[in-house]
Amino acid sequence: MQTLQIKELESKQEITAAFPVIIQLRKHLDKDTYLDLVLDAKVNDNYRMFALYNQDRIAAVVGVKPMITLYYGRFVWVCDLVTDEASRSKGLGEKLLSYVHTWAKENNYESVALSSGLQREDAHRFYETKMDYDKVSYVFKHPLT
Repeated sequence: MQTLQIKELESKQEITAAFPVIIQLRKHLDKDTYLDLVLDAKVNDNYRMFALYNQDRIAAVVGVKPMITLYYGRFVWVCDLVTDEASRSKGLGEKLLSYVHTWAKENNYESVALSSGLQREDAHRFYETKMDYDKVSYVFKHPLT
């Protein structure tokens, strides 16, 4: 029987413990850069991380930022969402993202939004089919270095 629990990651130790799962999505990061970015974003950008634990082991992680824009109004932006490779296709990503929806509603946000890399077709099917997301835009990026 699986024991599932979702918990906000607040301490440096908890955030560091999520790195082996996050690196599966954010392969360009090393542990020190990851930790520096998360701690900076928590202080300066209201970034929050939640982990879904399966029997005391992190099985999925989500990073979110509550935001306000003229386009979306008050919303929660999903910056990072990843399920550990060994735990995929078991509904854990759905549980964690549903938790974000509930958290957003409870904190008076109007919607949840995210972007997903063009190559991640399985993720797109998940968002559109399982989670009932609408494809509303493209995201563009311009490097400054």
